Parts: sequence; structure tokens; C-alpha cells
Amino acid sequence: MSDATFDVVIVGAGIVGAACADEFARRGMRVAVVDRDVVGSGATAAGMGHIVVMDDSEAQFALTRYSQQLWQGLRPELPVDVEYEQCGTIWVAADEEEMAEVRRKHSFYAERGVPTTVLDTQALRRLEPNLRDGMAGGLLVGEDVVLYPPCAARFLMKRAQKHGAELRLGAAVTDIGQGRMRLSDGAEIRGAVLVNAAGAWAPELTGEVGIKRRKGHLVITDRYPGFLRHQLVELGYLKSAHSVSSDSVAFNVQPRRTWQILIGSSRQYGAEHKDVDQEILRRMLQRAQKYMPGLGPMSAVRTWTGFRAATPDKLPLIGPWPGDKSLFLATGHEGLGITTSLATARILVDQVTGAKPEIPIEPYLPSRAGKEFTHA
Repeated sequence: MSDATFDVVIVGAGIVGAACADEFARRGMRVAVVDRDVVGSGATAAGMGHIVVMDDSEAQFALTRYSQQLWQGLRPELPVDVEYEQCGTIWVAADEEEMAEVRRKHSFYAERGVPTTVLDTQALRRLEPNLRDGMAGGLLVGEDVVLYPPCAARFLMKRAQKHGAELRLGAAVTDIGQGRMRLSDGAEIRGAVLVNAAGAWAPELTGEVGIKRRKGHLVITDRYPGFLRHQLVELGYLKSAHSVSSDSVAFNVQPRRTWQILIGSSRQYGAEHKDVDQEILRRMLQRAQKYMPGLGPMSAVRTWTGFRAATPDKLPLIGPWPGDKSLFLATGHEGLGITTSLATARILVDQVTGAKPEIPIEPYLPSRAGKEFTHA
């Protein structure tokens, strides 16, 4: 691949880069992907793998729902190791104020064709008996999915390779732009289209994109059959996730096919080290036990961290970078990169090829970074 020329060169072999490689290659383009690590590393390896419809904004809803439907269409092709499970999400309401949010979300989703069920206290207890007593209810979003992100990324990359994509791992990109990508080993790769899909490290290659790293922690337990049936997220998560400056934790637990339980979540700005922050971890686990006391005695088998690529307006950057006709971005997804990877690839390739996107792309265009981000 050294000093080679391609139609498209992508930096980043996480799930977004892999999805982009797959989409470009299946449309007949000659594609190369470069990553300093392995396929599905970085935020992909650190994520929960929750394919979830979100409604912070119309643009966020459009992207997450479109991508969820693309995942549904891909389901028959996914290998067993991707662990695709349509377990559904329950947004848990602790009190009547949060039940008002349940009803709002139910109405919002119903108007847009997403099936949901409002749960009262008794229905919630029947579905998830290990939640603490006294919960007001919740909202079941039945089409939400969990999967194992690293294997999903590897599947997409292998499919891209079957369509001719070339993969170069263990090579750091030092410079990207004007149709050229330079690597740390001195090699140069040329491409008519360059895609920065480097996640939280995208700003190192493309300045002034407005992305900040947001650190998160996850814990996975030993096997506890039948303890948890759905992805559970507290409605207070919406409040903590909206904070763009302060550290926060929220109750967010996921059942794995192995009967293990994945426990999140935390958000930190300004934390550049990968080490586990014991205070944040303590707060996160205390929050989880407040909702599910039975988590307390469980054995944890692994704890780890990762970095999300966050933008001020909580929407990713998908499309051309102003000032360089060759450079496109596919980054800034924060905690929704697994969910929105397929839609990101589809609308990015639509832009490059001149095809008409199935959803409006204006909210995600990188051209907003220099203008709107200064006021966000």
C-alpha cells in the first residue's frame, strides 16, 4: 500500500471507519483503511454496543432511527459473535416528574412510527423484578438492540475487504489533507477522497473541528443468569448526558448474551489518562446499586475506560471539511457511534457520490463547526 493511490482513504478502523469502508467498497470504489491499532479498537472496544433511538433533537432522532433500521436490515448477515439481541430498552422513571417525561417520549416516538409501551409500577416490576421497590414506571422501546461492537466492526471490515478494500494496521497517520495521507513510517497514500474517522483523535489530524474527548468507565460482571432482561437506563441519564462541562454518572445497565451484566455510565471532560478513576467508578456503581441493589454483591471481572468524541451540539460531523475538497469527516458521535455507524457511512457516501440521502444531512455537516460551535 506504500505510496499508493486510491479512490478513498480512511483513517480509523473503528466501527464508523469500518462502516464507511464497507459502504464505499460496495459501491465499487477502491478503498484503503489505515489505523495505528487493530480493527474495532478505541471507542468501539470501549462502548456498550447499544443500538438506541434517541430524541434530544429532531436531527439526533433522524440519524439514530435511520441507522437502527439499517442495522435491522443487516441482521440476517451478522455472524453469531456480533451477539445481536433485540432486548429493548426500558427508560426507568423514579418518580412522577420522570413519568411525565415517559409520556412525552411515548408521544414523540408514536408520532414518528417507533413502537413503545408505557409501563406502570406493576408492569415494570414484572419485566425487571430486580429493580428496587418504589419505581414509578418506565418506557419500553422494544426495537432497541444490544450487540458486541468489536465483532460488528470486524464483520463490516471483512465485508469491505471482500469488495476489494485494503487494510493497513499498526501505522499512525501524521498528516492528512489535499489528497494525501502521510504515515509515521514515512509512507504516503494518496486518495481522491480522504476520510477522518479517527474518533476522539480526529482533532489531532484536522484542527478546529470542535471535538473534545469525553472519558467513560464500564464494568462487566461475572455470569448471573436471568438477573437482567432489558437494557435499563434512568431517565435522569438525559440530564447528566446534557452536561458538557461537569463530570457525571448515571444508571445504565445492559444484559449480555453470556448472562454477564455491563454497567455504566460515566462522563468526564478534561481527563486525558486511560486509568480507572476510582472515585468516578465508586459513584457510578453506587448509582447502579441505588436502582438495582442486587448488583452490590456481584463479582466484577473487568473494568475499563474509553474516550468518546463529543461535539458541543451533540451531533456528529459527517461530510466535507471546508477548505479542502479532498477531506471528509465522519466523527464526533460521542456515545452514539455504534448506533449511528451505518447511517453515517450511508449519508457520507451519498454525499461523495452525489446520491440523494434518505434523511436531511444539513444538521451534521462539518461546516457548522467554526460558526455554531462558538455559540453552543
